[in-house]
Amino acid sequence: MRIELKYGCNPNQKNAYLESKGDMPLSVLNGRPGYINLMDALNGYQLVSELKKATGLSAAASFKHVSPAGAAVAIPLSETERKMYFVSPKTVLTPLATAYIRARGADRMASFGDFVSLSDECDACTATVISHEVSDGVIAPGYTAEALEILKSKKGGSYLVLQIDPSYVPESQCERKTIFGLDLVQDHNAWIPDENTFSDIRSGKRDLPSQAALDLIVALISLKYTQSNSVCYAQNGQTIGVGAGQQSRIACTRLAGSKADLWHLRQSPKVLGLTFLKGKTRNEKDNIIEQYLADDPETDVVDNWKDYFETKPERFTPDEKKAYLASLKGASLASDGFFPFRDNIDRAAKSGVLFVAEPGGSSRDEDIIASADEHGMTLIFTGFRLFHH
Repeated sequence: MRIELKYGCNPNQKNAYLESKGDMPLSVLNGRPGYINLMDALNGYQLVSELKKATGLSAAASFKHVSPAGAAVAIPLSETERKMYFVSPKTVLTPLATAYIRARGADRMASFGDFVSLSDECDACTATVISHEVSDGVIAPGYTAEALEILKSKKGGSYLVLQIDPSYVPESQCERKTIFGLDLVQDHNAWIPDENTFSDIRSGKRDLPSQAALDLIVALISLKYTQSNSVCYAQNGQTIGVGAGQQSRIACTRLAGSKADLWHLRQSPKVLGLTFLKGKTRNEKDNIIEQYLADDPETDVVDNWKDYFETKPERFTPDEKKAYLASLKGASLASDGFFPFRDNIDRAAKSGVLFVAEPGGSSRDEDIIASADEHGMTLIFTGFRLFHH
């Protein structure tokens, strides 16, 4: 069976389709899918399904270019989180809607034009949240009638809505990829973290609170579907910084760490106190916040405050931001491969990381353990590498 696609990765690649040797587990309820849409959808659905299986909580992911911009499970939002995610304190949220708000809020700039993946039937509340964001499509195991009507009206009626059979299991556990006319075949990576994943603690500090264990599960499963090399910071049941596709691991750690820092800074009183001009959209506010935090003289929104704010904001100086970030502790960090040098741990400490999970197996493992001990971190070797390409 086939589903014809708009085109391949690029419009000049005209001949493109999704093919199944057996019954097609995927249905197109609205819109017309593209090649990258389906890569995001099928990877994202696996991610949220595994999060639901591992945690028992509703899960959502925001995918862009075959890596998660954010992923999360359903943990109620704090008052501060509602403010930073532009959610009214009076809005009643379902667990699934909460999961997507967290996933989208992990990196709102990267999530612009995302593909949404949901672990559970999409309800009207979640559909309404999605309708307010710039997004290309959604995949879920089902939709209520009201949710489907809300989504069908998005993007002038062309919003892509996919439904997948939640009971679907591939006939073969082998994965096949064709490159230059040659087939690469491998077993599917079926590993999912469980209670035994965090038993091999190598650091002097050995405590692992249940919240940190949950955050590490979110980070590890997210890494399974992130283009490698990859590193993921997580907190409060969600990713807060994903570094994907970098050739060196320290570049992943720095990239993901800078995103985690922005996530933390968005919760600071100075950012939450910004008085945007009326009529500014969520996406405009996201861009303004990025510029406010960037310290870039070419995009200084403080000097030109009348274009953005009702009242002139105070500057958030580099020293103030550094001090604010230094006051925060409790984030978790996972890596899809071992850390070859301690610079990764040193950088993670700057973003408040206290819990680390990585495969282990480096010739410098003792240096990594020593650096974790210096920073008061709990370091766990999982024994599993999670490369994804």
